[in-house]
Amino acid sequence: MTTISGNLASKSGIDSGYAWTRLAISVLLATIGCVGSWAVIVVLPAVQAEFSVDRAAASMPYTATMVGFAAGNVLIGRVVDRLGYWIPALFSSVALAAGFVLAALSQSILQFALVQGLFIGVGTSAIFGPLIADISHWFNRRRGVAMTAAASGNYLAGAIWPTAMPYLIQGHGWRFTYAAIGIFCLVTMVPLVLMLRRRAPRQMAAGSPGSRTVQPISLSPAALQVLLVIAGLGCCVAMSMPQVHIVAYCMDLGYGVAHGADMLSIMMAAGVVSRLASGFIADRIGGVKTLLIGSVLQCLSLFFYIPFDGLASLYVVSLMFGLSQGGIVPCYAIIVREYMPAKEAGQRIGIVMMATIFGMALGGWMSGWIYDLTGSYAAAFLNGIAWNLVNIAAMLLLMWKANRSAAAVA
Repeated sequence: MTTISGNLASKSGIDSGYAWTRLAISVLLATIGCVGSWAVIVVLPAVQAEFSVDRAAASMPYTATMVGFAAGNVLIGRVVDRLGYWIPALFSSVALAAGFVLAALSQSILQFALVQGLFIGVGTSAIFGPLIADISHWFNRRRGVAMTAAASGNYLAGAIWPTAMPYLIQGHGWRFTYAAIGIFCLVTMVPLVLMLRRRAPRQMAAGSPGSRTVQPISLSPAALQVLLVIAGLGCCVAMSMPQVHIVAYCMDLGYGVAHGADMLSIMMAAGVVSRLASGFIADRIGGVKTLLIGSVLQCLSLFFYIPFDGLASLYVVSLMFGLSQGGIVPCYAIIVREYMPAKEAGQRIGIVMMATIFGMALGGWMSGWIYDLTGSYAAAFLNGIAWNLVNIAAMLLLMWKANRSAAAVA
């Protein structure tokens, strides 16, 4: 039976050489395109200075980006469930490239924020939740590893782009840098998307002998979706504090933009390690337990930012934070595939990713607002810890429900 199942999977493309090639292309595509998630963070100080706005207003373009990113994950996820991946991804890639060029021409903070949301945010969304959902259909034995690897493209982008961009900004300004990124995205992403035109083998992934079965849980799909949305919102409000404001935080402490960008890159590089490790762990103990471990470690890491604000210690804490939180978000997608039907993967994962992105958007703005009120980031870190505890509570409830259902079936 094992041989028959393996042959069926191979013929359908699941766990095949093509599946791994597709994963490699997907990671490269995400590494390039997810610049849309990080570029606005790097240019935040320059944009704030040019448009003469306060820190909360300067954070609004990031929030707009995340809102567009969130909405795109759901809308494009639904389209991917119906049409396959490459067509919506192609349109999104063109929109992303156009967004960077248009943002470089903006004449006000409002124009800049609108372009970030409508073009860059929505354009980037196709290479996050929808991409993770698509790759999940191509793997059964190593699904957790494949999904977290696809999600790692986002953090690889966070490790590469914030390191490269300051050099261009210092030499040519943020507007030239944005236009150059737009052109680069267009000429690289379109060919990569065209290499992903094969439709995912959903029927094999959903119910054939080689596939994984959906695990039982004493929650309706709607209730499970709501619980994952709450958990995703809580963890990402907490996660956004260091990710969105580390560059500005370093500037306030007198360390400069370059050190802040380096810390962000270290955080993202460590996040890649965390994501890949989480995939291996999730394939063994499940997505719920893996996510809970990451959430608890993230909460502990946030505590360390408060007393340790020296340059060397901030590098160390940023490394710890990246290692703790990197695997959290892709674990939501793994949980969806463990407990919900494969045919709904794009939409279901998109909804949960939307919640995590809204959490990043809300947390990014909220941290700037708290900074404007208090004059420091200490209270913003405490706010992140409180939201992290909400996530931990939601995941403990989910684990309890899952364990009860598994015990009942056994």
